[in-house]
Amino acid sequence: MLQILRMEKYWNQVEEAAAFIRQQFLKKPAIGVLTGTGLGACVRSLTVETILDYADIPHFPVSTVVSHAGRLVAGTLAGYPAVVFQGRLHLYEGYSPWEVSFPVRVLQKLGADHLILTNAAGGLNFDFGTGDIMLIRDHINLTGANPLVGPNNNVWGDRFPDMTRVYDSGLAQTAASICRNSHISLREGVYAGLLGPSLETPAEIRFLKTIGADAVGFSTIQEVIAAVHAGMKILGLSIITNINDPDNPLPASVEAILEVANQAAPMVDRIISELVGGLEAGS
Repeated sequence: MLQILRMEKYWNQVEEAAAFIRQQFLKKPAIGVLTGTGLGACVRSLTVETILDYADIPHFPVSTVVSHAGRLVAGTLAGYPAVVFQGRLHLYEGYSPWEVSFPVRVLQKLGADHLILTNAAGGLNFDFGTGDIMLIRDHINLTGANPLVGPNNNVWGDRFPDMTRVYDSGLAQTAASICRNSHISLREGVYAGLLGPSLETPAEIRFLKTIGADAVGFSTIQEVIAAVHAGMKILGLSIITNINDPDNPLPASVEAILEVANQAAPMVDRIISELVGGLEAGS
């Protein structure tokens, strides 16, 4: 009974947050973008109409991580109404899976049916290089958490959503075509999501490589599961900020990760803006 009451409270909070945003931004967003570490500027092509700090939106969790601005930016992207979340929430900040996926539930309530996620990730595939962009083909949830645990809201989605085709093949093909035409090197692979915030040990890196992961990070998984539950079409892009070699481990500094992510932001912006511009034909 307590779980049901908690979920009902959560649903009400999502509805109140969405209602507040709708008052500030009168358009129904066609697409939502959720940016990762150092990638808040990866949607520079957005024509900004509304900016809201997370702290000013009812019930919205606040980002506490460096480089996550913690604000919602709404406007027009390639002719489509769009909402961009500059900064995300993480389990390692102490947030629950429900709180981490709160932006996705708000997008769902606002009516968005496309979601693009970006993140900074450590590379596990030795064919990758620092600064590469990886198209997320699939993921492995190693966080030990899931935003669908608890009572299900049948209006929001099925109790047991299918996860065999999480990332939309049409969006992936469009992104790959944009990269070829723009001479942007695009990798493809499997993203492993960990709890964090401690980085991986050499033994953990070997394990991740063994189970088929090409990149690793501390985000994305909870939001993607919620988006699948919501029936959204999803595109995921990881910026490979460093290469993890278990036989020659090197410390990864936050400053270096941010620098690589910032350098990749213009390329990510181009991919996203051109992809959104072709949604009508490719969706």
